Amino acid sequence: MINYAIRLILVGLVVFQIPNILPEIFVDSITTAIIVALVMSILNTFVKPILTILSLPITILTLGLFYFVITVLIVYICDALISGFAVTGFIQPLIFSFILGIVNSLVGSFQK
Repeated sequence: MINYAIRLILVGLVVFQIPNILPEIFVDSITTAIIVALVMSILNTFVKPILTILSLPITILTLGLFYFVITVLIVYICDALISGFAVTGFIQPLIFSFILGIVNSLVGSFQK
C-alpha cells in the first residue's frame, strides 16, 4: 500500500509538471495532479479493459490504431471527472498518457 502511495505522489508530481511541456493540458494545483493520478489509475484498471474488449472488432479492423483513441478517451473521462484538470485536442492527451505510462513503468521498476 505504501508503494502505491509513493507511486501516486511521484506520478502526481509528473502530472503537475506536464503542462509546462504540453500547453493544451491544464492542472491547477499539486492536489489536483495527485487526484488525476489516482483517477487515471482507477480508470486504467477498470474502465480501459472494458472499452478495449468492447472495441475489439474496430481495433482489429484498424490494425490496433483504435487503441490510441481509447487511451485518449480515458484522459477525457478523467477531464470530465476532475474540475481542476482540462485537456484539449487529440495529440496532447495521447502524449500525456504515454508520459504517464513511462513514469509508471519507471517508478514500478524501482519499487520492486
